[in-house]
Amino acid sequence: MRTAIVTLANVAEPVVRQLKALLPEARVYGRVGRVDWCDEHFKLASVLLPSLYREGVTIVAVCSSGIAVRCLGPVLADKHLEPPVLSVASDGSSVVPLIGGHRGANALARQLADHLGAHAAITTAADVTLGVALDEPLPGYRLATPEHYPNAVSRLLAGETLCDGSDAPPVVGEGVNTLPQGGDALSIRVTASNLDSEPGCLHYAPQCHVLGVGCERGCDPDELVELVTSSLKSADISPASIAAVVSLDLKSDEPAVHELAARLGVPARFFDAPTLARERARLANPSDVVESEVGVPGVAEGAALAAVGADGHLAMEKCKSARATCAVAARAEGVFDAVSFGQPRGSLHLIGTGPGQADWRLPAVDRVLAECTDLVAYGYYVDLLGAAAANKTVHSFSLGEEELRSRRALELAAEGKTVGLVCSGDPGVYAMGALVFELVERGGVDAWRRVEIVTTPGITALQAASARIGAAIGHDFCAISLSDLLTPWVVIEKRLEAAAMGDFVVAFYNPVSKKRDWQLPKAREILLSGRPASTPVVLARQLGRAEESVTTTTLGELDSTQVDMFTVVLVGSSQSRAIPRGDGGEWVYTPRGYNRKAGVEL
Repeated sequence: MRTAIVTLANVAEPVVRQLKALLPEARVYGRVGRVDWCDEHFKLASVLLPSLYREGVTIVAVCSSGIAVRCLGPVLADKHLEPPVLSVASDGSSVVPLIGGHRGANALARQLADHLGAHAAITTAADVTLGVALDEPLPGYRLATPEHYPNAVSRLLAGETLCDGSDAPPVVGEGVNTLPQGGDALSIRVTASNLDSEPGCLHYAPQCHVLGVGCERGCDPDELVELVTSSLKSADISPASIAAVVSLDLKSDEPAVHELAARLGVPARFFDAPTLARERARLANPSDVVESEVGVPGVAEGAALAAVGADGHLAMEKCKSARATCAVAARAEGVFDAVSFGQPRGSLHLIGTGPGQADWRLPAVDRVLAECTDLVAYGYYVDLLGAAAANKTVHSFSLGEEELRSRRALELAAEGKTVGLVCSGDPGVYAMGALVFELVERGGVDAWRRVEIVTTPGITALQAASARIGAAIGHDFCAISLSDLLTPWVVIEKRLEAAAMGDFVVAFYNPVSKKRDWQLPKAREILLSGRPASTPVVLARQLGRAEESVTTTTLGELDSTQVDMFTVVLVGSSQSRAIPRGDGGEWVYTPRGYNRKAGVEL
């Protein structure tokens, strides 16, 4: 879960720095004009805080509780979906969990208070009165009956005693489950078995089981879920005792497996064929048919046994439906504190950062960047990310190494990592997106096809240039790269002629380089065949960066020596217009025809 530290004033800097030291992956947001030191500036807390909240970001607001409450009030809804929100006094004296107490806010408040030497102002009734959070058991346990929690807390607050009906160790903290079970008393039970409990019983399941599954390609997720549900019930195994869903790596992109894991609320992990093959002697139901299909004698049983290790055992042998199988293995003793076996399905995020400045990055981009373990990029793009690239493993490449970049990103994702392939602008516009999919198609690496690939768009250079100058692409437009390194010039020339004939606004990418200085003059010549020399042209260089410059000229006066590889060139159509601004500059826009609709000549 992403964390944001939000500060409104420089006076809070010492506290913010202490919080950042404890939460190094958190992103620090500071108010424009009031905060000098931060990762990103914002103008209005009333805009930033709701935006972060909707994205599920944990918010640590270094300001008064009242400010945070007023900003977030309009967006508060389902308490079961809310992220933790805390306010911290600017002098670090108090930490107040405002929202999401039992979704991590109370625990984080105690952690921050200990670090700051502050007071954690916990107000949740159960925590204050009972000293424990009954819906937040210790690691390795899950509350199997969350529907009973409100009733149990109400009864405890009314003075009833919680009794222990098992020999298991305390799962919600010391000093609570100490009395013997008696009659209809409010009780706690700790068992991995199914329990038909009454509203007065809180059932906690130790996560000591791993669920192995196999299925045919394209298996209906509901079939797999129904098989698992009925099989666990017959074996008297609580679904809440499942720590993970595991399978063969060939199934890492199988929707049914991931849907099952999501419904159980656990991670999915995968093993390669040699690992499962080593479990052959322990399988209860080896299959020659399965081995002929996927190279191992058993997927469900083999994966489950591989996860629990040599000391574990099958707790439920393979069960089958028409297209799926499942089996359960148990640890020799204890619970899974964390999943340390197999590997997750890798994911490759094609990330568009926009032209460069942080506030032109979409919020979704920051969210994805926070989730990535590895970033692959041209080094300059990583520098532009600033703090957003902190605590990531960075794989930097030079210009011209696009294929090496894409291959490395796919290799890392195939290893189970969450990888961000960082592009300026939009990854699908003259960037790495098309190359990645081309390599998947022609690369001959099966593991690459199983990687999850997600594109997160960004603002393109042509959009940014048009926005800076007015509305240059207000009507039909096209984009043409003038680089003939990958596309033959004869093809580019045909496209230029078509653009001239169609009277499109044209955005030129890669217009001029040290070795390519004749293409832009040639393109100018072709476009002049279809539009006047007075046609406005926008030269937008280093958009969104400190060196940004946006100037205008005309098609007749366009000088290629004013252009380089950091420039996007917008050439207007015959209808595009340049109009004066009050500051002496110009606006450039392309009308859509509203003037004709209104009967007005421009």
